[in-house]
Amino acid sequence: MTAIDKSGTAIDKPCVVVTGASTGIGEISAEMLIAAGYFVFGSVRKAEDAARLAQRFGADFEALLFDVTDAPAVQAGAAQVATRLAGKTLKGLVNNAGVAFPGPLLHLPLDDLRKQLEVNVIGQLCATQAFAPLLGAGPQRAGAPGRIVNMSSVAGSFASPFLGAYAASKFALEGLSDALRRELMLYGVDVIVIEPGVISTPIWNKAEATDFSGYEATDYAETARRVKKWAVDSGRNGAPAELVGAAVLRAVSELRPPARIRVVPGYFANWIVPRALPTRVIDWLIARRLGFHDALAARRKNRETSGNSKP
Repeated sequence: MTAIDKSGTAIDKPCVVVTGASTGIGEISAEMLIAAGYFVFGSVRKAEDAARLAQRFGADFEALLFDVTDAPAVQAGAAQVATRLAGKTLKGLVNNAGVAFPGPLLHLPLDDLRKQLEVNVIGQLCATQAFAPLLGAGPQRAGAPGRIVNMSSVAGSFASPFLGAYAASKFALEGLSDALRRELMLYGVDVIVIEPGVISTPIWNKAEATDFSGYEATDYAETARRVKKWAVDSGRNGAPAELVGAAVLRAVSELRPPARIRVVPGYFANWIVPRALPTRVIDWLIARRLGFHDALAARRKNRETSGNSKP
């Protein structure tokens, strides 16, 4: 049985849903999936992005208009896809939508942490629950069970300073993915996690515009400025997003993909070595790079001087 597209003609291609398809990894993934012969439903939050992508990708793309934090809208998107599938199984769901709220955890607004978890964790499960029946985790559909591809990060196993909220969301997504993969074995629906390192995408333009002024009165002010500059510079010189798009394509199409696909340029130095060193050594190296040792020594000296001063 074939799916039916919006024009009423049959879709003789496997269908994949990609959330957060408006820019960056999501857009590249949609492009590469379409080039490989898939029909892509891409979720966006703005009508203008839907129109732009429809014009760019043509007949093999259909936009879904929803935010992953809006459960009724996500369900409506799933219903839209179900109509187009006409009883066929969805080949894949790529949970790509995500955000980052940087800042030192001692001073991070709690609302930022809530938003971080709402989008990167709860939003992923919201989309999974909505689309899982179309993947085969539910009433019988024509075709083999599909796959869920969750976009995690190296931050899902290695937390960096000032990215604690983001790392927390990715650590959570890693655990959620493992549990989900084991639960969905009941239906034959697989779950693959992709773990990119630093990738060059438009997100770094947003990072540069991040307002850190709220931390100027804290002890982290100078360090935050340096970390922000380093992150933006590293991101803009990061690996191309096409590497992650290729990982998505592999996760969707390979006969037996690994449970985790890492996209980490300089794999030995940037993945193997940091995980081989003891945690305390890593802590020390990070503190040294951030200048925390010198700052702590200066604070201790000031306290001693203040304690020895005469009234």
